[in-house]
Amino acid sequence: MMEKDKKTSMGFFEKYLTLWVALCMVAGVLIGKFLPAVPGFLGRFEYANVSIPIALLIWIMIYPMMLKVDFQSIKDVGKNPKGLFVTWTTNWLIKPFTMFGIAWLFFQVIFKAWIPADLAKAYLAGAILLGAAPCTAMVFVWSHLTRGNAAYTVVQVASNDLIILVAFTPIVALLLGMGGVMIPWETLILSVVLFVLIPLTGGMLTRRAVVKKRGVRYFEETFIPRFNHFTMIGLLLTLIIIFSFQGEVIINNPLHILLIAVPLAIQTLLIFFVAYLAAKLLKLPHDVAAPAGMIGASNFFELAVAVAISLFGTKSPAALATIVGVLTEVPLMLLLVKIANRTKSWFPA
Repeated sequence: MMEKDKKTSMGFFEKYLTLWVALCMVAGVLIGKFLPAVPGFLGRFEYANVSIPIALLIWIMIYPMMLKVDFQSIKDVGKNPKGLFVTWTTNWLIKPFTMFGIAWLFFQVIFKAWIPADLAKAYLAGAILLGAAPCTAMVFVWSHLTRGNAAYTVVQVASNDLIILVAFTPIVALLLGMGGVMIPWETLILSVVLFVLIPLTGGMLTRRAVVKKRGVRYFEETFIPRFNHFTMIGLLLTLIIIFSFQGEVIINNPLHILLIAVPLAIQTLLIFFVAYLAAKLLKLPHDVAAPAGMIGASNFFELAVAVAISLFGTKSPAALATIVGVLTEVPLMLLLVKIANRTKSWFPA
């Protein structure tokens, strides 16, 4: 019984990720307030609006995720395509546009009295970046906690990574344009290459080399676990740096953290049920339906943060909005895991 619980629960570090995120946010703000020389020094290391220290940390975050993606499994996509159609439709034809609509409604209309127009536009841009980046990393955790089909989850994630390469840029450009934000295509494309294509290729080449030399069992049971905490450590260090730049905005607008979280939370819940109920209507098994809902509900926030920083800078409110996405996502996804597990009877055995 203890072994079963151990296998189906998150580690201490991941389970309390929201707490660590909050602590890093506070630490970053305090550093920016009382040690301004630190963000001042780090801000000197930039190239084409990309912070070199943050870029390195983001690669540390993304690379371990890419190691888990086995592209050999793509050859089995045709055997059970309905779950993939649910994932693709939700992520690319619904999610970006509902995020835009919900965020625009709250930032530009409902919260108009509390958020100045320039900040509202920037927060909308950050929300759009989140909405156009479906989850790549944590979905493996959510799938595991709902006893999802591991092989199918890999195919869902791998196919979304490939779609990101061609769909992320035009969708973001379209929605940012609708939101009144001009976007440099070169910077956005560079961000996708830096933070998706390069680590994706690196992960694939590493996987191939290690498996060829030591075998699949060694790779999955020994090699990958060595990187288990790299993603979270990279994320938390990135948050400290970003929030050291964001200190003034947060101190002057503490209410904005809560206001940003409201539309992001609504979007998360909405998209989960869109995908999850669609899978129910299609009579998909629960171990396919649950990961499909989780992928749609959660975001590839590492990519969203990276692009926000590249496009608008480390000090931008848009980057702040993407970070608030991290803070709100973890507790909501744990709630959705419980909902998925308690509604398993909705699906065929």
